[in-house]
Amino acid sequence: MQREEKQQDAVLEAVISRVNDLKTSIGAMIFKVENEYETLNWPNFLDNFALISGQLTSLTKILSNEKAPALRNFTVLPLMLKPDLDENLARVTEGRLTTFSHDIVPDYLRTKPEPDAEMKMVQLEHKANCVTYETTQKQVATMNKVVGHVWDLVNKAREEWESEAGSRSGAAQTFSLTDTPLLVAAISMGKGLKHTVTPGAMMGGPPPGPQRGPGALGPPQGPPGGIPGQMGPMGKAPSAIKTNIKAAGQMHPYR
Repeated sequence: MQREEKQQDAVLEAVISRVNDLKTSIGAMIFKVENEYETLNWPNFLDNFALISGQLTSLTKILSNEKAPALRNFTVLPLMLKPDLDENLARVTEGRLTTFSHDIVPDYLRTKPEPDAEMKMVQLEHKANCVTYETTQKQVATMNKVVGHVWDLVNKAREEWESEAGSRSGAAQTFSLTDTPLLVAAISMGKGLKHTVTPGAMMGGPPPGPQRGPGALGPPQGPPGGIPGQMGPMGKAPSAIKTNIKAAGQMHPYR
């Protein structure tokens, strides 16, 4: 008997120690969430959550140990009830509970639900028992039909999305990644384009000099007694200076 009591005391001390550590960790996490939410980042939050999870795992191992007594088999009974202030109780509960009176015991040591909740549960159980088996089967069949219809709609939408994604990925490429930048640069900045202008093209007529037809034979004939490339007195060709002036006037109209 003494050995069992010692094991029970040791287990209770270990459980109380783990519960206090867990309470401290949860309080620190709540404090950070409420007061340091502006600077709190996700990695720190996950670290605190991992610490709490580890403490819960340690507490579960202690309670599930073979040497630990089954605490659910023990009954907690109040030894003394009084409406006066109890300093030891306030210290143990950290000020949450200062008296242990007849009004508080039913709430803290309750083993059954509250009367209102118990009454509501009884009403729901009575309502469920009044429903016949056929009505229950019809309701279940209707629910299954609705769920199956929704399931079919979701599967159909998923198949359409997958087919659209597959067609987009398998479509033939209609453009060249190397030619597109060259084309844009040529259109916007004229990069790579060769621009040549002849004097005749600037004046809007054929280039100066003797013209020969496609069927003409023999060397080009110039005006008699003159320099090749010049016309007669009646058809005198304009000089190079006048030609340049006229071409400049056509390129730059009056503003």
